Amino acid sequence: MAYTTKNEKVSETNTLFAMEDAGQADQIKSISDCEQRQTYTIEEVMNGVILGDALKVLKKLPEEVFDMVFIDPPYFLQLPKKELKRWTVKTVVEGVDDEWDKFPSFEAYDRFISELLTQVKRVMKPNATIWVIATYHSIFRIGKIMQDLGYWILNDVIWVKTNPMPNWLSVRFTNATETLIWAVKDKNAKKYVFNKEQAKQLGIGKVGANVWVLPLCNGKERLKDEMGRKVHSTQKPIELLKRVILTSTHEGSLILDPVAGVGTTGYVARALNRNFVLIEINPKYVEWIQKRFNHPLKTIDLRPSIEMIASQHLNVEETEDGLLEIL
Repeated sequence: MAYTTKNEKVSETNTLFAMEDAGQADQIKSISDCEQRQTYTIEEVMNGVILGDALKVLKKLPEEVFDMVFIDPPYFLQLPKKELKRWTVKTVVEGVDDEWDKFPSFEAYDRFISELLTQVKRVMKPNATIWVIATYHSIFRIGKIMQDLGYWILNDVIWVKTNPMPNWLSVRFTNATETLIWAVKDKNAKKYVFNKEQAKQLGIGKVGANVWVLPLCNGKERLKDEMGRKVHSTQKPIELLKRVILTSTHEGSLILDPVAGVGTTGYVARALNRNFVLIEINPKYVEWIQKRFNHPLKTIDLRPSIEMIASQHLNVEETEDGLLEIL
C-alpha cells in the first residue's frame, strides 16, 4: 500500500469498511425480554438484539452455543465530581459519567463481573474463546475473577490509542492504552480458533506481537444525537472489533456480546459474515443499534494496513465517498 505526505491524496484506504450510501437496510431482530419468557432458542435470537438485563437473559439461552464472546463491561472509573475544561478552548471535557458505570463499592462491581462471567461461561462452547476489554481501573480485578472462575488466559492484547484523551490536570501519565484479555473456558480447552496469519498482519512486528495501534472511535463513525452529543461515551472503534473477530472466529461463527452498548460487535460481525447475539439493557442504545443496521458496513478491503499499525502518529480523515484514509 502506498502512502504519501499529509497534503497529498492517498491511494488506498486503511480500514476494512465504508458506509453504504443508501437504501439497503440490514434488518436486525429486536426482542424485548420479559419475566414470562423462560427460554430462547438460538434460532429466535440469532442476528438480533435482546432488550433486557444480561444477567437474566443469559440464563434463558441454551448451553454451549457460542463460538466467541466479546465483553466491554462497565469500567467503574470512580471519577470525582469535578468539571474538566480543555486548556485553550475552555470547553468541558465529556467524561464517562453514565449511571451504568457507577457501583457502590468494589465488592458490588466484583459481584456483577463474577455473575456475568459465570453466566457467559455456561453458554460458551468447550472450545470457544472470550475477549474482555477494560482500563487499568478494572482490568486487574476482572483478570483475577476470570482465573478464580477457571478461565484460562491465552493472551493480553494492548490497544495503544493514537489519539488518547490528554491528561488535563497534568498530574500523571496520559492513559493511552486499554487491555484486552483473551481466554478459553478452562485449561483443557482444545482446538480454539486462532487465525495466525491475521494476527501476524495486525500486531506490530513480523511475529504479530500482542500490541494493536489504532485510534479511538471518532469522526463520522462516532454516533451522536440530534444535539451533537455522544450517544455512548465509550463506543469502541470498528477497527478494534474487526481485529478481534478476524483473529478468533471463522465465517459463520456465532458471537455473543452480552453488554452490547451501541452494537459495534454485531455491526462488524455482520459485515464479516459472522452471526451474532446482542444483549443490551438500555432502550436508547437498542434504538441506535437498529439505526446503525439501516446503514450497514460494506467490506471493501480485507488487507490490514501494516503501515498504520507501524506508526502511532498517523492522521485519519473521511473522504467524500465515505472511506477513511490515512493522510
